[in-house]
Amino acid sequence: MKSIFGLVLHAVAVAVLAACSSLSPFEGALETTPPPVKTGIWGEIEKVRRTDWQFPLNDGQTALDWRLRTIDSATQSIDLQSFLWKFDRVGTAVEDRLLAAADRGVSVRILIDDSFIVGQDRELAKLHLHENVEYRIYNPYKRRTETVASRFLLNLGEFRRLDHRMHNKSMVVDNQVAIVGGRNLADEYFGFDEKANFRDMELLLGGPVVEEISASFDEYWNDRWSFPVDSVARILRFTEKDVTTQDPAFSRRYPIETESSRNRKWLAVVDSAYAGRARLIVDAPPEETPQAVADRPVQVANELQAYFDEAEDEIVIVSAYLIPTPIILESLRDAVKRGVRVRLLTNSINSNNHIAAYSAYRGHVRELLNIGAEVHELRARAETRPRYIFLPSSSSMLLGLHAKYTVIDGRRVLIGSSNLDPRSLRINTEILVAVESRGLARQILTFTQPDFERVNAWQLSLGQDGAISWLGDGIRVNTEPAEHTFQRIEEWFFAHLPIEDEM
Repeated sequence: MKSIFGLVLHAVAVAVLAACSSLSPFEGALETTPPPVKTGIWGEIEKVRRTDWQFPLNDGQTALDWRLRTIDSATQSIDLQSFLWKFDRVGTAVEDRLLAAADRGVSVRILIDDSFIVGQDRELAKLHLHENVEYRIYNPYKRRTETVASRFLLNLGEFRRLDHRMHNKSMVVDNQVAIVGGRNLADEYFGFDEKANFRDMELLLGGPVVEEISASFDEYWNDRWSFPVDSVARILRFTEKDVTTQDPAFSRRYPIETESSRNRKWLAVVDSAYAGRARLIVDAPPEETPQAVADRPVQVANELQAYFDEAEDEIVIVSAYLIPTPIILESLRDAVKRGVRVRLLTNSINSNNHIAAYSAYRGHVRELLNIGAEVHELRARAETRPRYIFLPSSSSMLLGLHAKYTVIDGRRVLIGSSNLDPRSLRINTEILVAVESRGLARQILTFTQPDFERVNAWQLSLGQDGAISWLGDGIRVNTEPAEHTFQRIEEWFFAHLPIEDEM
């Protein structure tokens, strides 16, 4: 048996030898989303609302409920774009409903980033082999293995290309309704993980902006770096015993509804939705290659900066990873100088699932406080956990922040996939919906206000001596409120690595 050291040396040698053998872009026939369906429930909805409408999906249970209902309502097409898809309870539920839609004759197109497609051959086969399903992988790894570490080593020669990921998340059904926001397809983004879950946010959307989202999906689908799954992944034939089956209790929790029941819920949600004017902002996929400077995905970043520069009264930013670039920091500084209140919510050292990202953020806390921004960090054991975790309660369950949204001047809402960090703003591609609506802004702020309370988040304070304190409900600590010393050691270690621009 080879030693671990020998295996690593072999992998590195292969990667070095392969450095000159890169993946060539895929050239395929142009495909586009069909026109909006005007019959059935969609025709009934258009009688109620012809303009843009929005319904916020604040908790995971509501988000999954509407995601499955939307898929079940499809009659012609489903376009799904995501960064991550795990085939756990939530992921399998989505997969089952997509296949059921395909069985009804619905054309299903799935576009997933390749960051976490490892060891999923059976599930990819189940989807790929259906005649009404097309599955593509964005910016794929050429050399594929069964572990993330070995795949990374074997593709070192193409690191510059592979460093650029598609972080967009959207789903469009029948070119009539869409879901856009921060959630990936996995248990922890919907409140069903046994150990740790995320507080997230999405919008269910209708109206003219949906066709813009469809056009954005088409642009990525037809991009030269979106590859049919069978051209890059090992697709296996499978038997019934190979197929992942859904947890029966979970299936009973989300049964397939009758058409009349679904339609009643659609009309009710559209009637209660907000009628804000919506605008889509999306990074352009690369024309040549992901690492090209000319193809840098900065469209979302530039628009975010412009929105900050227009603020007159208040900016409320919720960002899972908060590592302000110099340009964003300058925009926030100028906003405070104009008298704008800036409130920020991000992850604490305990709630952050990437200590390296927390370490990079930690280096900016003092300057954020110095410019007059109010900084809050989500507590992993926040009292709001029962709002976002739907399994039997346990004191050991942790809550993290994954949401990415901003409310400006109580009338403008920005929700999408982009964090306020260098990776989202300069490296990965992102999607964002901007809505002009005081009603929606008021609702999002109502949802968000408990997250800022000290039983749920630490409020950071800067003393006259320059020391930072974390204030909780009757608690004041002068060092990061870490669970254990090793977290602080990790944070210190990453703080000394030159990796902030990759975070």
